[in-house]
Amino acid sequence: MEEFHLLTNITVALLAAFLGGVVARRLGLPTIVGYLVAGIAIGPFTPGFVGDVAAISELAEIGIIFLMFGVGLHFSLRDLWVVRDIALPGAVVQMTVATALGVGLTQLWGWSLQASLILGLAISIASTVVLLRGLEDKGLLNTIHGRVAVGWLVVEDIATVIILVVLRAFGEGGGSLLETGLLTFAKAGIFVALMLFVGARFVPWLFARMSFMESRELFILTVIVVALGTAFAAAEFFGVSLALGAFLAGVTVSESTTSYQVGADILPFREVFSILFFVSVGMLVNPMYLVTNAGQVLAVTALIVLAKPLIAALIAFVRPYPARTALVVGAGLSQIGEFSFLLGSAAVALHLLDGNQYSLILAGAVASIVVNPLMFRAIAPMEKWLKRNPSLWARLDHQGVYATLSGEHFHHHVVVVGYGRVGHHVVDVLEYLDIPRLVIDAEATRVAALEKMGVATLFGDAANSEILKHAGLQHARALVVTVPDEATAEVVVGSARKIAPNLPIIARAGTQKGVVRLSELGARDVVHPELEGGLEIVRHTLLRLGLPPIQVQTYTDIVRRDHYDAEISTPDEFNLLEQLLHAFRGMEIVWHEIAPSSSLTNRTVADVGIRDQTGAAVIAVKRDDEIIANPKSAFQFQANDVIGILGDANQVIAAKKFLQEREH
Repeated sequence: MEEFHLLTNITVALLAAFLGGVVARRLGLPTIVGYLVAGIAIGPFTPGFVGDVAAISELAEIGIIFLMFGVGLHFSLRDLWVVRDIALPGAVVQMTVATALGVGLTQLWGWSLQASLILGLAISIASTVVLLRGLEDKGLLNTIHGRVAVGWLVVEDIATVIILVVLRAFGEGGGSLLETGLLTFAKAGIFVALMLFVGARFVPWLFARMSFMESRELFILTVIVVALGTAFAAAEFFGVSLALGAFLAGVTVSESTTSYQVGADILPFREVFSILFFVSVGMLVNPMYLVTNAGQVLAVTALIVLAKPLIAALIAFVRPYPARTALVVGAGLSQIGEFSFLLGSAAVALHLLDGNQYSLILAGAVASIVVNPLMFRAIAPMEKWLKRNPSLWARLDHQGVYATLSGEHFHHHVVVVGYGRVGHHVVDVLEYLDIPRLVIDAEATRVAALEKMGVATLFGDAANSEILKHAGLQHARALVVTVPDEATAEVVVGSARKIAPNLPIIARAGTQKGVVRLSELGARDVVHPELEGGLEIVRHTLLRLGLPPIQVQTYTDIVRRDHYDAEISTPDEFNLLEQLLHAFRGMEIVWHEIAPSSSLTNRTVADVGIRDQTGAAVIAVKRDDEIIANPKSAFQFQANDVIGILGDANQVIAAKKFLQEREH
């Protein structure tokens, strides 16, 4: 199998990651934990298959590039600017204190100052991937609490990029550290300037041109070339890290009109190569070292899970924000991940950190990621505990103008999943009717637009997270699923039905099979836009032919109930069509309005005797805005009532004449 050496390593690594990810999700853990454990399983420190660390690590470099490109793509100075008063000083102070604690702890163990500093920095940087997933799962991503946490992470991301540049200066060798550092920062400065002033114009122009080529594969190739090419050029010509090059490449695209399409196209590549990156990280972990140094593992984990969130929360408590913001920030930062791995792997490559020390960072990351969901679950109990002391709570809770729009605070509202053309129309109608609505959408521009209009929103993919649990479905009047992707709609409908068994669900389908599937999953009303158009044509045709509107409407309702089955196959359809056919062969409906001076006023249906005198039947009475179907014999007519009469041509004429005679 020598000729398939690389293919073998990729296949085994991805297979192990798949199994690890499945087990992790079954246990309710983030998939990243499964990927790291998979790396340990195929690493050189465990029995069985041993992967080629060098080969997989080289592939993992591509994962780093795509990871940082994605971070740059979603980087927003605007988001940071909104919460700059808390995110900027908070992140700087928290990173400084956490780093100092890490340095102090490892100095007690006899580490070198350089190794201590690397570990301290590594534990001070939280994972963007883990944070975003935690916020999304709890429906906090587009609340003020989530925005502060994300802004905090943006500052940490910037700090990480700077730290990686500094490490690069350490690795250059030759000359004094000051000279090397100045030269490295000068090169980095030139590269950053070129990307922000030249690349920011050229790259969006390039993507715009490629979008007019009408070739999807060429557009995707452009995305890959820009990400990889910029990273390679940064390292080869400017001596800066691949990570910085990829990050700035993403930043240049972030403000362009094609940024969302670029993000969607790069996602599969980012996910696959990022998985290989996490597997390669796990392969460096020596389980025996962690077992024999369990005390050190627990100490580092305690710094990450307890000390760091406490520092962050204390900083946030003194700022003019709600107390819940501090709790969310603390919970969100109680973990480390991909940036710590990047920092640690760079330090190992530069011989600033040895493998066992790096294993300690990785062990802390795995443990903190496992515990992180529990930290989010502890927010509500911690909030209740603090509220037991009103004076303390009053000091901590600076509400200001901030408020949450979480669906958990809504009652009798309508939840709309997807704010495309269909969702937009639904939301507009609900607004006109003054019905509370909550919109769930995964596109940031749509969410921002809705927030400007004062519409409650939850940002995230309703099919890929627990966000539906925070939409208040148990108290909602209805759920409307308008997303065009049928698979997404099925996941949303199935999940919503489990959360709220009695909730009316209206869903959009793209195929006739999808109509059946969504109905089976629990949607009460499923609409197929194309088939609905055909059904409307049938309805208008029957009405134009003079058939009774009530029976035509009943027939179309039956077809919808039968999942738009075009064949006339059910007893209800046969019966309705027979009635329509009978009506078409001579039955007519006429309407007669009772004048104020009519002798019919205050008389009952039985007293008037329309059926006895003419053979026609009274089938409905319109009174004000109400339709009274099949009025009973004791029903009394009133002035201005409009009577609906059904019969054949002769009966209808006779009834009309009979009623007119009694109008005087």
